[in-house]
Amino acid sequence: MPSSFRGLPPVVWTIFAGTIVNRLGYLVTPFLVFFLASRGVTGTDTSYVLGALGAGNLIGPAVGGILADRIGRRPTMLIGLIGAAAAQGALFLAPGVWTMAAASLLISTAGSTVSPAAYALLADAVDSERRQRAYALFGWGVNIGTAVAGVLGGYLAAHGYWLLFAVDAGSMLLYAGVVATRLKEPTRAKTPKTADRQTKDRQTKDGIGYGVVLRDRLALLLLPLFGIQLFVYSLTEVALPLAVRDSGLSPAVYGAMAAVNAVLVVGLQPFATARLAKLPQLAVQSAGSVLIAAGVALTGLADGIAGYTVSVVVWSLGEVVVAGIAAGVVANLAPSHARGRYQGAFSWTWGVARFAALTVGVAAYTTLGPAALWWTALAAGTAAAAGTLALAPRVNRRTAHDLAA
Repeated sequence: MPSSFRGLPPVVWTIFAGTIVNRLGYLVTPFLVFFLASRGVTGTDTSYVLGALGAGNLIGPAVGGILADRIGRRPTMLIGLIGAAAAQGALFLAPGVWTMAAASLLISTAGSTVSPAAYALLADAVDSERRQRAYALFGWGVNIGTAVAGVLGGYLAAHGYWLLFAVDAGSMLLYAGVVATRLKEPTRAKTPKTADRQTKDRQTKDGIGYGVVLRDRLALLLLPLFGIQLFVYSLTEVALPLAVRDSGLSPAVYGAMAAVNAVLVVGLQPFATARLAKLPQLAVQSAGSVLIAAGVALTGLADGIAGYTVSVVVWSLGEVVVAGIAAGVVANLAPSHARGRYQGAFSWTWGVARFAALTVGVAAYTTLGPAALWWTALAAGTAAAAGTLALAPRVNRRTAHDLAA
């Protein structure tokens, strides 16, 4: 194991292992369109179900962030995992389009409540200097599980869609068992009797909602910039398949591109994290984001397997570079009593970015043309990276002050 991950506490490794198990069962969503078609749901009706799935990714993180700070990290993760597992069964048994849409909404809402709580638990477990490594390890677990799930899902789907639902729900329940038996709820941060009146007043003013984030001007500047970068990255999941299709290539080519990405990320991320961990975080984040934007833009120049492979390699290297940084920076900005809500805001930003890629990105591709989307992505991603780098001095002053306090 690379040195960058050594010395992390057991809770981080437990979440890493649980995440791999959970992502191994991430099977239903990638094959949902095919499952719906097998049930006679096509055309506009499919968009209702997919839209509900996307909407849940906007609701879940916001709820998860509040619950993580209100009732605790472990209870929130358990609610999300068990709720999503139950929703898998509801979706499989749903008799019509609207019940399918309702089940899809519940799947994504419950499932996306887990990340803010897990991120907050990681932030509780490690100091600011090791958070990037902890989040990078978490992301590595996601990629390992997802890579295996891509192969497993195709095999199971060929033998019956019920297997996808059974494995997906089972993996969630198994992860819930890990959370219940292997993780301990951290001691909740309380205002000590000796704390000054200003600290007590601030925590009282923060309450349990997202006002604490909305009053943080630095977070309000940084999160949209991260959101733009995440939007550009999300185009690799949404618009790249359209480009491969329009080039006259088979779906197997897109599968091969996904495999290239998985191999690069799983193989290189631990070593990249070890080499980059000591460099300024936002400088590395900005450089990686430019790589992602450049790789996405290169999709517009590709017209064959070689061209698409080059583009995937470039943005995959960017993905490796930025691993864990954004979540770590957000965690370092958050007061200890509001880490769940800050991570909820970050996860919500991620949900908005993916939803925008599904809607705005696809609309731009089909109406304005592929070239407009690719080059706009390059410009937007580069500008967002520059804006992030410009905020680095303010972030450094803020985190240095918090550490000194």
